[in-house]
Amino acid sequence: MPFSSLGLSEPLLRAVSDSGYTTPTPIQQKAIPAVLSGRDLLAAAQTGTGKTAGFTLPILHRLADKPYDRNRPVRALILTPTRELAAQVGESVTKYGAHQLPRLKSDVVFGGVKINPQMMRLRGGVDILTATPGRLLDLVAQNAVKLNQVEILVLDEADRMLDMGFIRDLHKILALLPKRRQNLLFSATYSPEIRKLTQKLLINPVQIEVAVENAAADTVEQVVYSVNKTAKTAFLTQLIKHNDWRQVLVFTSTKHGANKLTEKLNSAQIAAKAIHGNKSQGARTSALADFKAGEIQVLVATDIAARGIDIDQLPHVVNYELPRSSADYVHRIGRTGRAGRGGLAVSLVSEEENSALRLVEKLIGSKIARGQGVDFFK
Repeated sequence: MPFSSLGLSEPLLRAVSDSGYTTPTPIQQKAIPAVLSGRDLLAAAQTGTGKTAGFTLPILHRLADKPYDRNRPVRALILTPTRELAAQVGESVTKYGAHQLPRLKSDVVFGGVKINPQMMRLRGGVDILTATPGRLLDLVAQNAVKLNQVEILVLDEADRMLDMGFIRDLHKILALLPKRRQNLLFSATYSPEIRKLTQKLLINPVQIEVAVENAAADTVEQVVYSVNKTAKTAFLTQLIKHNDWRQVLVFTSTKHGANKLTEKLNSAQIAAKAIHGNKSQGARTSALADFKAGEIQVLVATDIAARGIDIDQLPHVVNYELPRSSADYVHRIGRTGRAGRGGLAVSLVSEEENSALRLVEKLIGSKIARGQGVDFFK
């Protein structure tokens, strides 16, 4: 099925072609017509399925189809849990709207940076606004933005927003929106909290599920190595060097752990940088850019900071420590094996983490293969 069969306008099809895409992913095949029809949408989709284009393309189509308002009220509001994901969505809007902008104006706002420049940019109005909940409410409080004419609301990675404690902020934002609007909710997992939110938010939604609930993508090879806690850094170092891995995303449970591991990897002549909530936005953006460009081998990240990392061909993900939440395991390894490409997810599991491993295997419904170690440890 080509993109041209989905009902998108010619400028959007041209932008899709410019981006090198010819065939929509399964979620795009289902989501785009649903959004174009004006229906509410509930989509269960893992990262790497193409969900961002699944809502940005039809939103651009719908807004361009309607009369232009020179006052530029916010007409489409996209809420994301993290700065990185907000920036990623903003890039998608800009990319796919290349032949419609500046007729349609978009912007991205998030915390961790000065608010004044964002307030100045919003003075001229904006059609499509991508935001994190906290910074959006700050801007509303400053009368920098009004939300009373929003036509389309998107909650992207809604499960992560709830995990991060944004439920009260979401309710405050919802109270500022018109009651008549289109609502699109995307979530990688269906927790009881998500089901409760959908019941309040969505009206007779189109439901889409493109992957088994709480399952890892089939394209990701998973392997577990049993490693003593004190030997993990040496084991990881040898894994990277022995296999000549050039691009590895490593997850740690804490910011301090991310910094400490980064220092040890650099000491072992493996170029690494850390990305977490205590880093400035500039430092996070720089680290991610260096990682994408291949200037560093390893990006060490905490769960929250890693949301929104979008690298089409990321080959290796390592769980230096298993996450506190089993659902986060699915999110982590979903950074690789994207868009049908293969990937490898390695977990280094100490004896203390065996119970957490059993919970992960219960969640994904299968036993993860055990590795035999690398030569250095034989």
